[in-house]
Amino acid sequence: MTYSKQSHLGLVISGLLLSILMASMDNTIVATAMGTIVGELGGFDKFVWVTSAYMVAEMAGMPIFGKLSDMFGRKRFFVFGLIVFLAGSILCGTANTITQLSLYRAIQGIGAGALIPIAFTIMFDTVPVEQRGKLGGLFGAVFGLSSIFGPLLGAYITDYISWEWVFFVNVPIGLLALVFILFFYQESAVHTKQKIDWWGAITLVGAIVSLMFALELGGNEYEWSSSVLMGLFTSFALLFIIFILIERKASEPVISFPMFKTRLFTTSNVIGLFSGMAFITASVYIPIYIQAVLGGTATNSGLVLLPMMLGSVISATSGGFLMSKISYRKILIAFTIILVIGMALLTTLDSDSSRLTITLYMIVTGLGIGATFSVLPNAAIHHFEPSMRGSVNSTVSFVRSLGMTLGITVFGILQRNDFTASLNERFATTGGSGMKGHLSNDPRELLSPEARSQIPPQILERITDSLSSSITHTFLWALIPSGLAIMAAFLMSREKLSESIEYQQSHDSLS
Repeated sequence: MTYSKQSHLGLVISGLLLSILMASMDNTIVATAMGTIVGELGGFDKFVWVTSAYMVAEMAGMPIFGKLSDMFGRKRFFVFGLIVFLAGSILCGTANTITQLSLYRAIQGIGAGALIPIAFTIMFDTVPVEQRGKLGGLFGAVFGLSSIFGPLLGAYITDYISWEWVFFVNVPIGLLALVFILFFYQESAVHTKQKIDWWGAITLVGAIVSLMFALELGGNEYEWSSSVLMGLFTSFALLFIIFILIERKASEPVISFPMFKTRLFTTSNVIGLFSGMAFITASVYIPIYIQAVLGGTATNSGLVLLPMMLGSVISATSGGFLMSKISYRKILIAFTIILVIGMALLTTLDSDSSRLTITLYMIVTGLGIGATFSVLPNAAIHHFEPSMRGSVNSTVSFVRSLGMTLGITVFGILQRNDFTASLNERFATTGGSGMKGHLSNDPRELLSPEARSQIPPQILERITDSLSSSITHTFLWALIPSGLAIMAAFLMSREKLSESIEYQQSHDSLS
């Protein structure tokens, strides 16, 4: 294997890291500010779509951009992703309604769909394999660091400037990354132009959008048995079946199914799917818990997320260094067990839980997830040639994003239904007129400290108890994917980074 000789490799890596920082920070910075945004724009019943729209668009774009980067080169699609992401960020800062914000977040997501998988692929193209453990840990740690800076920066901006700037802050970061990549990344790989699988891309995007709309609208806007929901689920099933049939015959499929014949690749994707479901649940609902149940500000919720993300940085870095010494399997078994322990601890929270207790639980959860950021991409490409890196990395990123999107959508539905049922029960047992009167017009009042002060304490206590129990029940449901991630880790084969074909080839060429 001949690696790209970059005269400014440090600047190229810096540009990639800034891009990952920006794209991955966007989820946590918005999650922290979400209470304030909903309090100003309204749409409590639609707030999940601010996150889901970003994820759906990001997920749909990942396999498409990954494949295109294999066919036509990494640089042009990476630069395209940066420009689209920046345009979406500027639009988000101008949104006047929650619906507009969700639409603009989808534009951001399209850009992010190119950024994250191609960033890892460029790193694998430019860095010798024996250094990948170290840099893989660094790239993985950036996901954790982004989640540290995201909540803190988002909290500060929301409390002391305005929520619009949680989006505008992407502009200077993105422009700096754009300069580094545009002027200093010299792509040396030879790419062969081939036929684009347009029908595969169209059916994949259509299937994803149909499924996500069905899950979000079900039980909220429409009954599960309604013709609209049945139509969406049918559309998803038909488009997905057509997608599979197309991919089996396409000369250059968007997702190459023969990749899944490799055990290490398949189990890496399964772990990414289920760990993503668990992690996004904690990332989204802990800030809501802090603001709505404990009555904290956006700054408080951001600070509470800090220990979880610090834990993820530690484990991401540790996982990167361990890859050359022990198998991917052993690393992921250990850390997914820690993830299950962390999620189990979160299920014990209630409206009387202390900040210290929450902090400790979040550290454990963060330690459990961090290693997957650095280890899974390396494990997934272990058996594949460089010409397939774009497709491999984008598939791993796609599956992880699918897990996160399903997690926030499915668990969002479960939390909302649980909260509604608990409130209805309390209305029935307490006569409910006073409590219901405070929530019937605007349930997002729970997220505003000023509005909370206007609710009688005895009524507020019952409301927050209902919300607290609905969130902890959601964490209980999230134990299922956490446990499935452990099972997938046990099914992994026993390779480690130093045993890869590419690693051996690089050492043979030096001898």
